[in-house]
Amino acid sequence: MTSKRLKLMQLSLVDEVPELNKVFFLDVFAESYYDTGKKRMRLNTINGQRVPCDIKVSCPAKLVSSYPEGTIFKLDARLIRRGDGKQPYFMAINRTRLQRALEFFEYNLKVQNGFDFVFPKKGRIVARHAIQS
Repeated sequence: MTSKRLKLMQLSLVDEVPELNKVFFLDVFAESYYDTGKKRMRLNTINGQRVPCDIKVSCPAKLVSSYPEGTIFKLDARLIRRGDGKQPYFMAINRTRLQRALEFFEYNLKVQNGFDFVFPKKGRIVARHAIQS
């Protein structure tokens, strides 16, 4: 009985969010995390968008696992509804060209280099041909 009620709650949540009546979504931001159950890297949507957070994103694990956990990606996605009260999920479009989000460039650098990473100060750039002369 409890699982039936939970399924109804999930369905009603999807029906109350008007953004989920669309099929294609552009510029969705998702963060990578390690799924211990599947033993691989996966993506979940992040807060602050027109889509609810924590919706799973289907994409090639090989592309996501080439970056550290916590990396944020920007992608176009298609909403997949499976029915039977199962949670909807996104499927990444252009799955072979998944890229990190430029909007989160500094954050992604901190994820890769550690959160105590200090950005190098912008110095004077000297042209290579000036050094050789």
